[in-house]
Amino acid sequence: MSADTAVRPAATGRRAPRQVGRLPRAAVHHPWWFALPAVLFFLAFFLLPNLLNFYYPFTNWSSYHADIAFTGLDNVRTVLDDGSLVRALRTTLIYAALAALFQNAFGLGLALLLERDTRFNRFFRAVFFLPVLISALAVGYVFQALFDQDGAVNSLAGLDIPWLGSTTWTLVLVSAVHGWKWMGLSMLIYLAGLKGIPGDMLEAARMDGAGPWRTFRSVRWPMLAPAVTFNVTTALIGSMNTFDIVQATTGGGPAASTEVFNLYMFRVFGQGLYAQASTMSLVLFLVVVAIAIPLVVGLRRREQLL
Repeated sequence: MSADTAVRPAATGRRAPRQVGRLPRAAVHHPWWFALPAVLFFLAFFLLPNLLNFYYPFTNWSSYHADIAFTGLDNVRTVLDDGSLVRALRTTLIYAALAALFQNAFGLGLALLLERDTRFNRFFRAVFFLPVLISALAVGYVFQALFDQDGAVNSLAGLDIPWLGSTTWTLVLVSAVHGWKWMGLSMLIYLAGLKGIPGDMLEAARMDGAGPWRTFRSVRWPMLAPAVTFNVTTALIGSMNTFDIVQATTGGGPAASTEVFNLYMFRVFGQGLYAQASTMSLVLFLVVVAIAIPLVVGLRRREQLL
């Protein structure tokens, strides 16, 4: 019997099954080819721009120069001599601290209220998580309309308060909006931490006569240390990079009292001073790193102590 007849199917009236979706040999032996589009996208739109951000601050790149030339530390001196940079950085740090406080307070409160696994609680967990899925710009515009002097809040309460017109309290109000936007994420992390507490520890605390507050302070709060580390770190770093909520609600006003760092950098970039804006971006990156590393180390040590 020849080789051709050996592989020929028997004459049974049915065709031999076809191999559908057969992969090329190169894809079978080199599966990393499937990741190539994602890798190229990552290199082109994330890694390369971030690497260039360490070069452009030391050039004269702007809309007023035809070519790009190396200028050393001139841009660093320019942005440091401008008092607006220090003011924007101070505003950003205050905003980040307040936003992280509101986000974690709202999230922990919701997690404690909705801890029991009932149908009612499951429904409202989804409801309170919805703001996380909504665009931050949309959230900002909604609250801008609500807190406008002629908006719904004053109309329903019969007040005439310029909620977004105070140079002192507007920053607190906008940071509370930021905390409301992201409280659902913190709620989920705290819920996971509460569900991970062994039941025998809580039962032992009850048998020892500990009330709800004493049980929370002595048992639940120490056991939530990993959740606190994650939520505080992500909330603080995320709020330091904020832009859209502040832009939509106040645009940096009144009197630049809510002009966070990214808003100030956006304004400078819009003036065609691209190298100076890149310098500010580099400054923000260094500030975030300088804050994040000690924060994470300190919170991790706190976990070990608790």
